[in-house]
Amino acid sequence: MLGTLRFRLTALFLTVVLVFGLVSIALAVRLFQDVTRTESIRELSREAAGLADLYAQAALRSSDEGTLAPAFAARNLELATGDELFYVGLSLFPGQRFGLTRLPRSALEDVDLARDRLVTFEFTPPGDDTRLIAAAQPVRLVSGTEAFGWLVVAKPVTELRAQWLTLLGRLALALAVGVGLAGMLFWWLSRRFTEPVLTLTRATQDVAAGRYDVEIPEPRGSDEISLLSDRFRRMVAKLAEGEQLKRSFLMSVSHELRTPLTAIRGHVEALREGIVSEPEQVRSSLDVIASEADRLERLVGDVLDLAKLQAHRFTVRHEEVDLGRVLDHAYSAFAEEARRREIDYRLEAVPEPPVIVSDGDRVLQVISNLLTNAFRWTPDGGRIELELAAENGTVRVDVADSGPGISTEQRDRIFEPFISNDVNGTGLGLPIARELAVALGGSIELSSAPGKGSRFRLVLPIAVDG
Repeated sequence: MLGTLRFRLTALFLTVVLVFGLVSIALAVRLFQDVTRTESIRELSREAAGLADLYAQAALRSSDEGTLAPAFAARNLELATGDELFYVGLSLFPGQRFGLTRLPRSALEDVDLARDRLVTFEFTPPGDDTRLIAAAQPVRLVSGTEAFGWLVVAKPVTELRAQWLTLLGRLALALAVGVGLAGMLFWWLSRRFTEPVLTLTRATQDVAAGRYDVEIPEPRGSDEISLLSDRFRRMVAKLAEGEQLKRSFLMSVSHELRTPLTAIRGHVEALREGIVSEPEQVRSSLDVIASEADRLERLVGDVLDLAKLQAHRFTVRHEEVDLGRVLDHAYSAFAEEARRREIDYRLEAVPEPPVIVSDGDRVLQVISNLLTNAFRWTPDGGRIELELAAENGTVRVDVADSGPGISTEQRDRIFEPFISNDVNGTGLGLPIARELAVALGGSIELSSAPGKGSRFRLVLPIAVDG
């Protein structure tokens, strides 16, 4: 559970949210501290200026009119403002008590009290452990004269701390709720993200065990996981198709091998048991055995060639090949059969046959396979043409016959292994020809219609690419 991708994704997302949340809270608290301190100092400064002016006017009236000092004013003002009031300096009301707590100048010896402007600072009153933030305003009875003293308005620093601690608690609660909601959301999202991966994991286990009938859901998006799922689904389909082709190939090979082996075994048993004893019968049985052995040898050779081609383990040489000589060789190999069967057998080539860079033996093998197929399906007295032409950097060799032709449905199937209606053939000649053509950098094209013969065209490049 702890090592799963789903858990790690959720943990990663929550860690990111938590880190950003803590950083945001730290910045918010720091900003709030600065704001509350600035606002508190502004408020204390405003109160200090107003109260200093108020006491200066009261002191002037007391001096001019002989009125008493406002002893009650300090307590009422402290209750109204919620701040503490202090006074430093000469008495504003000589011989009278005026309610303000007097501070000796030594209590603020670290504070540079200016005589012409307001000063803000922090201090601890004598006999008290409470740290205060304060604003001191000079008190002048007459504008422009020297200040009698300073009116100090202060409040505990703990009040500021209490404000941002309250904010910190609320932000922490909000962060906890946010992390909880984000955790549930990320857990759900991680399930959406990892479910295709888990499906692919289970599918790979089935494929590794040789089971290709796994169900992989269609991708629902265009993200990387959906793309991976789609590619994996296609790969499994290709593997399943390849496995089916392999099984069909093995079954076909087994069937094709069994036929000549059965014939050979039957004649050998007949000879061994003396069922066939006449010289003519013995000669006939031996001819059948030799013929089936030749067929078996061709079949095994064709199967090996096709297997090498499909596994890309077939060596192709690159040499200069005189196509005129290759076609003369291929043409001559079938000339006797054409004469014997009275087939109109023709060779048509360009005046100067081109020289290409390819594998001469393999080119000859492809042309021979196409001619073998043509002679197999052309009736006696028919027509077979072997043509050579060159254009646009390619050469083409056409093998045309007057056989029964091939239907549209059969055109692709005849290039599949063991697909043949000829009981004497292996069904591998055309598949090998096509694989060889591809290995040589070319292709085989077919045009045919039932009752109108067939034309197989080998297309090869004159030079090897690169």
